[in-house]
Amino acid sequence: MSESTSGLRRQIASASDLQSVVRTMRALAASNIGHYERAVSALIGYDRTIELGLGVCLRAEVGGAHEAAQPPAGRTNRPRPVGAIVFGSDQGLVGAFNDTIAAHAVATLSGLPHAAVWAVGERVAARLVEAGLPVIKTYAVPTSVDAIDTLVGRLQVDVETHPSQREQPHLLVFHNRPLAGALHEPTERRLLPLDAAWLATMTRTPWPGASLPEVAGDGTDTLRALVREYLFVSLYRGCAESLASENASRLAAMQRADKRIDELLETLRGSFARLRQGVIDAELFDVTAGYVAQSDRAAG
Repeated sequence: MSESTSGLRRQIASASDLQSVVRTMRALAASNIGHYERAVSALIGYDRTIELGLGVCLRAEVGGAHEAAQPPAGRTNRPRPVGAIVFGSDQGLVGAFNDTIAAHAVATLSGLPHAAVWAVGERVAARLVEAGLPVIKTYAVPTSVDAIDTLVGRLQVDVETHPSQREQPHLLVFHNRPLAGALHEPTERRLLPLDAAWLATMTRTPWPGASLPEVAGDGTDTLRALVREYLFVSLYRGCAESLASENASRLAAMQRADKRIDELLETLRGSFARLRQGVIDAELFDVTAGYVAQSDRAAG
């Protein structure tokens, strides 16, 4: 009996310690979600400013921009190699987070001449490799909002210098985006090429003022700088949304774990109470039986 009660005490203590860890991780995930969601919200105004600037520059240079967006003569029917950036996670306890985005990327890229895949996160990289995608480089997932800048800068340099993206670049970005109720869904966005459809969208962006401003200095240099910022913001937003989704998945997993530990503790404490009551009943029975026996001997 004593060994059983000791064993239950140890199990209860272990479950309580685990629950403390789970609740700490749940609190951290909830806090991180707020940080990354605020980062995404802060980009909205900057993204709008970049789009307005692109609209002004493209209106001024629409002819050259349009030509640059079209494939060179003689290559219109040639399939373009597709590059892809896939945002995943390095850590576990995120449910099907990596499986979902990896499956979406594999399904989308299936049959396309993909030249290179850049994976953010060891776990999603492993799933992409298992599916047969050519992952040429894997990056560590940022652990804070401040670290996203560094990652996006490295991605831009690596993608721009890769042979498949130097001429007629074709780039897709895959990531999970958060939904209400600690849920997420996989999504993709085509960043390159900046083709005629993109050009038309940018030139139709209305200017909020009464008259269009003029582009100071070299319009081509300004346009290139704005395009680079446009790509930077797009990658930054994808990374931040992925991180918010990852922490939402971890939060949901920790909530489920907390509930299961509560149920386990309730079962263990009930078993301990019953076992302890059995021990007390047995001790009372022994005392009562001894008293009766003693009384019988005294009466005899």
